[in-house]
Amino acid sequence: MHFRFVLQISVTLIFCTCARLSLAQTSHSEKALDFIFSLTDNQKEEVLYPFYDMAPHGWSYLPASMYFADGMAMKDFDPAQKEKLTELLKDFLSDKGYSRTQTIMSLEYVLRDLEPENPNRIPENYLMAIYGVPHPDSTWGWMFSGHHVVLNFTIVKNKVAFSPFFFGSNPAEVREGPQKGKRAIAGEEDIAFELMSLFTREQRQKAIFQKEAYLEIVTSNATEVGPLPDVGIAVMEMTSEQKTVLSRLLTAYLSSMPEDLAEQRLRNIQAEDFQSVHFGWAGSTVKGEPHYYRIQGKSFLVEFDNTQNHANHIHFVWRDFNGDFGRDLLKEHYLNAHKH
Repeated sequence: MHFRFVLQISVTLIFCTCARLSLAQTSHSEKALDFIFSLTDNQKEEVLYPFYDMAPHGWSYLPASMYFADGMAMKDFDPAQKEKLTELLKDFLSDKGYSRTQTIMSLEYVLRDLEPENPNRIPENYLMAIYGVPHPDSTWGWMFSGHHVVLNFTIVKNKVAFSPFFFGSNPAEVREGPQKGKRAIAGEEDIAFELMSLFTREQRQKAIFQKEAYLEIVTSNATEVGPLPDVGIAVMEMTSEQKTVLSRLLTAYLSSMPEDLAEQRLRNIQAEDFQSVHFGWAGSTVKGEPHYYRIQGKSFLVEFDNTQNHANHIHFVWRDFNGDFGRDLLKEHYLNAHKH
């Protein structure tokens, strides 16, 4: 039997079940089902996939017209469907995360004006795909991806994994026109420069592991990543003030998540041995010149670069070595299911 037909039957039954559960239990799955029920049969063919297609799957932060991926573009939904998709994004992101996503998407209009002959500058060309059947007790996920925005969510019995996630901004700062001065990504750059300014000469020499910045994030869009070589300076070598600024920098990255999820992720980092986290810098320490840095702990990696377009084009990514695409949640779930 065709997967979409099976899913249609499943979501109908689940929608009835969700109606009898509390809003707190069904917030995520209810909004996903609401979006699914707004789709036509042909649209469901493009949006809905079995869960086993999700993890790990290929992803890209290039314009959607430049690569093949699952899903249907936001530009092709009608206004009511776009509104339901918007509600789903708001449910899984913090206010800051949703605002950032919208700002980055709006930069496609800026790029279209700057590059009118470029066929890939298509606003709202962001793909939406749902994997599995949304329900508070089920395993499912969804992806929203396009130029400079990649959001991956895996939900296991209402627990949410949010990685890998990628944001980029071109231009990093709009320098002319009605949006002049707009920056979609600011704290992740400004706080990193603040941290570098606090280092002593000896600390700075240790933190800068390479004179030339990488042209791109090292891990690119790999489906799976492991730890990179530990480079730079370890937290255990920092002062209390420097550690506080590094914590603020990590918080800036996590601020796109809902507050409870971000706080839990930061607690996990503190618990896994914060002292061994490394901060490494490559390239110039002067704003406006190409630079790259990464933060790496036992379980996670953050990469940031601003090197293209005369250092006015940012990329950053957050990877969880064991938790990308919810692998840690899925492992726990399957082990518990096996025990039962």
